[in-house]
Amino acid sequence: MLKQFMKASRFKVIPVMLIPVALGALGAYVWKGQFNFLLFAITLIGAGAAHLFSNMINDLWDYYSGTDEAAKGTEGAISTNSGYLTNGTWSIGLFRTITWVLFLVAAVSGVILSLYSGWTVLIFGLAGAFIAYFYVAPPIRFGYRGKGYSEIAILLAFGVLPVAGAYYVQTSELDYRALLLSLPIGLLTTLVLFNHHFLHWEADKQAGKRTLVVVWGEKRALQFSKFILIMAYISLFACIVFGELPIFALFALPTAIPLYLVYGQLSEHNKSVAYLPLMATSLKATMRCGVVLIITLIIQANL
Repeated sequence: MLKQFMKASRFKVIPVMLIPVALGALGAYVWKGQFNFLLFAITLIGAGAAHLFSNMINDLWDYYSGTDEAAKGTEGAISTNSGYLTNGTWSIGLFRTITWVLFLVAAVSGVILSLYSGWTVLIFGLAGAFIAYFYVAPPIRFGYRGKGYSEIAILLAFGVLPVAGAYYVQTSELDYRALLLSLPIGLLTTLVLFNHHFLHWEADKQAGKRTLVVVWGEKRALQFSKFILIMAYISLFACIVFGELPIFALFALPTAIPLYLVYGQLSEHNKSVAYLPLMATSLKATMRCGVVLIITLIIQANL
């Protein structure tokens, strides 16, 4: 059952949420000298549960809308969901129950943190919950509109909110430095979510899911993908210039090289399978860059 849960919730990508939380908490320690391990642990649990909830609620609404069936029936399309609903591995009732249990864990964590750090924590939590649920759920459906709303939502949900939220939990203060620190990891995670659309964009088109890849087509979408990558590492450099990160955070820059090389192997039009290396390398770049930034902040805190 545990293995099934991990696949259904896409547990293996949970670092894309935990890394921003760690960065925010470490920022509080480096800049303000404040760090409470218990609050940090609760923040990790709440953010992790919220992320898994987001993954599962998105799968649930994609199933309801027919996107999963379209991907299953479209030649060459690569589905990125667990397939538990379309294949009948889990009943809708079981899938829905586990999904909302995860939400409950996240909500309880948020309430506990608000009692220690102030009610503003709930604003971070509610904003994250709003994005998680309405990313594919009606009537808003960020992921279906194709006007960049979904990319902004991901930048907020995996960058600004977890980094600034974790910082606030530790300090009960808002700080522009946390916002700047959120940009490199937030943009890289946005890139991961953006690139995964290439795997099934034709099926999305059939299902009426208007991602930017569907709206723009492969050529323009690939150019925008490269732009996000460039902006992520420019923002990293900006964090160093403005003092949010130490100079040795430059060691994170080479994490972009493998991803940059993958772009060179793609043409203007590609089969879905050709995008698997792009998706995998995007995820690796995000995690590796995040880990390097965490290590640099730990080193800076002990200098």
